Amino acid sequence: MGAAGRGRGSAWTPEVSIIVPTFNEAPNVPELVRRIGEAVAGLEAEVVFVDDSTDDTADVVRAVAERSAVPVRLIRRERPVGGLSGAVQEGLRSSAATWCLVMDGDLQHPPEMIPVLLSTAKDSGVDVVVASRYTGEGSSSGLANAARRAVSSASTSLTRAMFPIRLAECSDPMTGFFAVRREAVDLSRLQPRGFKILLEILARHRLTVSEVPFVFGRRFAGESKASVVQGLHFMRQLAALRFGRMSRFAIIGGFGAVVNVGIVAALTGLGMGYLVAAAIAAEATILMNFFLQERFVFRDLRNEGRGSLTRFAQSVAFNNIETVVRLPVLALLVSSAHIAAVPATAVTLLVAFLLRFVFHARVVYRPRRSSHPQGAEISPETVLDGLT
Repeated sequence: MGAAGRGRGSAWTPEVSIIVPTFNEAPNVPELVRRIGEAVAGLEAEVVFVDDSTDDTADVVRAVAERSAVPVRLIRRERPVGGLSGAVQEGLRSSAATWCLVMDGDLQHPPEMIPVLLSTAKDSGVDVVVASRYTGEGSSSGLANAARRAVSSASTSLTRAMFPIRLAECSDPMTGFFAVRREAVDLSRLQPRGFKILLEILARHRLTVSEVPFVFGRRFAGESKASVVQGLHFMRQLAALRFGRMSRFAIIGGFGAVVNVGIVAALTGLGMGYLVAAAIAAEATILMNFFLQERFVFRDLRNEGRGSLTRFAQSVAFNNIETVVRLPVLALLVSSAHIAAVPATAVTLLVAFLLRFVFHARVVYRPRRSSHPQGAEISPETVLDGLT
């Protein structure tokens, strides 16, 4: 990671750091800096570009910084972690300002709104001021088409439904345009991924929020970075914030169940006996689930405990034993306890799911050593973050 830029000396501390995460935004940089300079005239402000680009964006930032009316700093991330959210976290970490204002580098967030956000922050005394597309006269008209607008609106509604308390005062937790009091954010609690850094901040802190409406503009130059992959990152972020590691484990288990049924249907359709087909399907999904769990559930713990072959053997053995035990228990519930087959199956699957999760978390992927010094107090927040 490298840093370069133009400032006012080591003793100077800006009132606001305007953090702009960039990925291949070279054509937008000169116009963005020009408009920011006009918007913050008279303010003690700096612009901090955190760049992950594969084009010449960093070179353009350096060139623009030489003639900019506002001090410009560049943080060049050679090994980007956490996507746009990770870049914003890096910018926050580098700032000594009272306020940090985050905005995109494509001019869809109008720089002319910067003084409005800052004056609202000072007058209201809140921790965060959000530029919202969904309050007052705000609008998301700058999104490419009606489908994009519909997806954005639906995603916002889903997110607010999942965090009814933390997002009670925020109509647009998906926006990337906001000002935050730097001291209000504990960077160690953030686990950035994807685009939605504001959601990450609000979900992991108890902050006071105010909003101002803004019209989401059209991109000045270049192409949008939105994609199906980013959508999947967002869904994973939601799951991690709301439910932690267990939700991803459940999603994979549910997917495995669907695959299991599909294999049984295919094999019996070819004339294979049901029990043999069920056994093959069970083994296939056990193997599939293990590799998916390695990649999406316990990826951060793979190097902390046992070797891959040991993990594989423990996981497969436990799941096979669980299957062998669960079926007789199910039969006993139906025949002796006179519980209907469907609710009995649901109960056994729920218990099996909880047992599988606890076994994998506490045995298969248990770290060799504690990350906390012996005798140190571990806060509930630390425990919660460990589950995500």
